[in-house]
Amino acid sequence: MVLDPGSDAYTLLAEERVDHRFKGLPPDADGLTVGELAAQRRNLFTGGFTTPVLALSAERLEHNLKLMETYTARHGLVFAPHGKTSMAPQLFRRQIEHGAWGITLAVPHQVRVARAFGVRRVFLANELVDPAALRWISGELDADPGFRFVCYVDSVRGVELMDAALAGSARPVDVVVELAGGEGARTGVRTEAECVAVADAVAGARGLRLVGVAGYEGEVPDADPERVRAWLRRLVALAADFDKAGRFAGVEEIVVSAGGSAWFDAVADVFAEIPELSLPVLKMLRSGAYVSHDDGHYRELTPFNRVPEEGALEPAFRLWTQVVSRPSAGQAFANAGKRDAAYDLDLPFAQVVRRDGAERPADGISVASLSDQHAWLRTAPEADLEVGDWLGLGLSHPCTSFDKWVLIPVAEADGTVVDYIRTFF
Repeated sequence: MVLDPGSDAYTLLAEERVDHRFKGLPPDADGLTVGELAAQRRNLFTGGFTTPVLALSAERLEHNLKLMETYTARHGLVFAPHGKTSMAPQLFRRQIEHGAWGITLAVPHQVRVARAFGVRRVFLANELVDPAALRWISGELDADPGFRFVCYVDSVRGVELMDAALAGSARPVDVVVELAGGEGARTGVRTEAECVAVADAVAGARGLRLVGVAGYEGEVPDADPERVRAWLRRLVALAADFDKAGRFAGVEEIVVSAGGSAWFDAVADVFAEIPELSLPVLKMLRSGAYVSHDDGHYRELTPFNRVPEEGALEPAFRLWTQVVSRPSAGQAFANAGKRDAAYDLDLPFAQVVRRDGAERPADGISVASLSDQHAWLRTAPEADLEVGDWLGLGLSHPCTSFDKWVLIPVAEADGTVVDYIRTFF
């Protein structure tokens, strides 16, 4: 089991009171608990919600969860989706219910959130050298025999710092050597020879246990299918070499992990080629953006574009904003800006206009730029747009969309809000 059934944190979420902290929610809901508001099943468009308001599609969210569950099972992969995308424990729980082994995270605060909500398996895709955080992790491991924690190591110095902080721990921290995507990549050991040196340092550390190898193929320079697969084969060869050298003695399984949201088809292909090793291999994929997908960056990059027979993810976000100014025939302004919408990779995409309960495509409307609280809209002659209209925007890059919203309504296709997702950034 990868969720602690005794955790009451989810119950506490439903008991949280709705108030001014949560933008977009109906003002007349103040004082209700989140659970009480959800039980009212208000409509996103007629139930008092104020713009701007970000909503998740209930149907598309479920579709994406099922699709990746099926995909990973079909390819024999263990799935540990990256939780930094949403930092939403309710989504962590649903991902685990849909077959995820556990949750990948990036920094200690995120691990604390996951543990508070009962997550029993965590893969930290980072080298953890903070003494206070390491002591806390050690305490969690010692207190809970069912807690599995794995993190990167990518330097001898890092191993030394980790081992010093873990002095006296009852259980060692499991680590995987991170192989860099190449010169100039973000983190990771640059050469196989240096990987051996890091592995030797782990072997000499009392507080650490080497359990595998990992990396992130999204950092391969000038990535294309051939370069990504070549790097993944280096990763697999490193695992095989470590195994042949007896470096995994005493562990139950060998972890080989990779996988962002742009090349998981390559990961599936190469991991299928992993030769028989001395122990079972945990072929771990860590893609995270799939849970909401998007209308920009990942819509263009998703591997499902290359393998359409495997299915297709669906963008689950829509940011609803309202036209507050129409100063000229070629220009309009809506009341959502950088505080509300992701803009680091692409500007939002105008999708639909809603007026008097009817929706139509946002023909001739585009987002030209964002201010803090305004979207600058460019309107072509055919654009039918008036002050007061609701404008539905698609977003790019889910990781910088979730982080702008503390409580996100989950709405069915007819606008009925059936749940609220709490984020912890």
